[in-house]
Amino acid sequence: MPGFLERDRIIARAGFNRWLVPPAALAIHLCIGMAYGFSVFWLPLSRAIGIDKPRACAADAGLLNALFTTTCDWKVSELNWVFTLFIFFLGTSAAVWGGWLERVGPRKAGLVSACCWAGGLVLGALGIWVHQLWILWLGTGVLGGIGLGLGYISPVSTLIKWFPDRRGMATGMAIMGFGGGAMIGAPLAEILMANFRGPGQVGVWQAFLALGAIYFVFMVGGAIGYRVPPGGWRPAGWTPPAAGLKAMITHGQVHLRNAHKTPQFWCIWVVLCMNVSAGIGVLSMASPMLQEIFGGRLLNAPAIGFTALSDTQRLAVAAIAAGFTGLLSLFNIGGRFFWASMSDLLGRKATYFIFFALGIALYAAAPWAAHAGSLLLFVACMCVILSMYGGGFATVPAYLADMFGTQFVGAIHGRLLTAWSTAGIIGPLMIGYMRDAQIAAGVSREHVYDITFLMLAGLLVVGFVANLMVRPVAAKWFMSDAELAAFQADKAAMEGPARGTDIGAGGFSPMALLAWLAVGVPVAWGVWITLTKVAILFR
Repeated sequence: MPGFLERDRIIARAGFNRWLVPPAALAIHLCIGMAYGFSVFWLPLSRAIGIDKPRACAADAGLLNALFTTTCDWKVSELNWVFTLFIFFLGTSAAVWGGWLERVGPRKAGLVSACCWAGGLVLGALGIWVHQLWILWLGTGVLGGIGLGLGYISPVSTLIKWFPDRRGMATGMAIMGFGGGAMIGAPLAEILMANFRGPGQVGVWQAFLALGAIYFVFMVGGAIGYRVPPGGWRPAGWTPPAAGLKAMITHGQVHLRNAHKTPQFWCIWVVLCMNVSAGIGVLSMASPMLQEIFGGRLLNAPAIGFTALSDTQRLAVAAIAAGFTGLLSLFNIGGRFFWASMSDLLGRKATYFIFFALGIALYAAAPWAAHAGSLLLFVACMCVILSMYGGGFATVPAYLADMFGTQFVGAIHGRLLTAWSTAGIIGPLMIGYMRDAQIAAGVSREHVYDITFLMLAGLLVVGFVANLMVRPVAAKWFMSDAELAAFQADKAAMEGPARGTDIGAGGFSPMALLAWLAVGVPVAWGVWITLTKVAILFR
C-alpha cells in the first residue's frame, strides 16, 4: 500500500469539501480518548484470578513478583501504571515522530496510530489471558501510548491548514473527541465485560479484543478520510489579516529545528503544563474528593462525616460521585470546543489570561463553597475549571500556529506535548500526596483538600506569569526567503497548485452529513449515558 499512503495521494481535488476532515479527525480521537476511561478495567482485573474477590499476593511480594506472577491478583496501583505509561509515551512519541508526520502526511500517521492503539489492546489481552503484567504494560501502555501520541497530533496541522480562518474552532472540534472518548468507551467496555463475564472469567481480555477490533475499523476509516489542501489554497473569499494588524499572529514561518530555541516555545510549554497540572489533579481525585468533602450532606444527612458513613451509605455516595465525575467529563469536552472557538474572537493570549485569572479565583473559592455546604457552587467551580482544562488543550495548537506559522505546527505541537507528560505526573502526585499528608496529620476529611486547592491555584499563578511573557517571535527565527522558497518549491512539486476555486466548499453536503453522523451517533449515545449518571447528583 505504499502508493496509497503517500502524501501526494491525499491532496484534495476540485469538489472536495473541507467539512469532511473534522469527522475523520474525530473518528481517531474518539477512539484513542478511551485512555481516560481505562480505570473501568482496574477492579475486574484486580480479581482476574480470584474472580469473586482478589487473591492477594504474599505480604512481602514486590513489584517484580507482580510483573511475572500467575498465582495471585494484581493491585489497582500496579494496574494504574498503564495510564501513566499512556501519558508518558503520548508526549514522547508526539515529540519524537512529529517531524516524520509532517513529511509523510496524516493518512500514514493515522494508520500507524490505529495499528499501535488496536495492537496494544490485542497485546494487552494476551497479557491478561496469560496473567503477565509486563505484557499488559508493554502492549497497552507502551505500544498503545505510541498510538495515542501519533493519533493525537495527526489532524492538527491538517485542520489548521483547512481552516486558517477559524484555527481554534477547527482544532477544538478534533481535540474535543479525545476528551469524549472515555464517555463512549467506558460504558461500552462495561457492556462488553458483562457480556463476556462467566464462570472463571471477568471478561476483560475479551473486551480488549472487541474494543481493539472496533477501534481499528473506526481509526482506519478516519485515516483514509484525511485530505490535505493543495499548496497555496485559501478558503474562498478569505484573505489573511494584514501584517501588523494582529501582532500576535505571525506572518513568518519558524522551522521545527528552531522553534524550541525561542522563549515563546518554553513560555507556552509552561502555560500548558500549569493549566493541565491543575486540571488533571482534580480529574484524578474527583470521585473521592466529592465524597470526602461532603460526606453525609450528599444524602441530606449533614451531621454524618465521610468516615462515619455506613457501607450502604458509602455505596449511595459513590453513585452520586460517579455522576459528578460524568459531569466534569461533559464540561471537559464542551470546553474544548467552546474555548477554542472563543479564542478565534478573543485571541489565544487573552483566552489563556481568562483561564488563569478565573481559575485562580475559582480554586480559591472552592474551599469556601465546600464549607458553606453549597454543593451547587462547589460543583459549578469544578465544572468551569474542567472546561478551561479542556479548553487549554484545544487552544494551544492555534496558539502555536499564531506564534510559529503553519508549516511545522504539527511537529512543534508534538514537542510541546512533553508538557502534558510532565503535568500527568505533577498534578496527580501533588493532590494525592497532599491528601495523604493531611489525613496523616489528623485533618478532618472535609478540610483535607483546602491547602491542595490553594496549591493548584499557585500553579495557575505560574501559568499566568508565563502567558504574560509571551511576545511575538523575533524575526531572526523566521525562515529566510530563500529557505522558505526552496521548501515551498519542494512542497509545491509534491502537492501541486490549487486545482479549482471550489476546493473546500460545500458546507454540510449529504456526504459531509453522513460523515458527521458516523461520529455523532456514538457521541450522542455517550452523552445520554453520562447524563443519566449525572442526574443522580442532583436528586
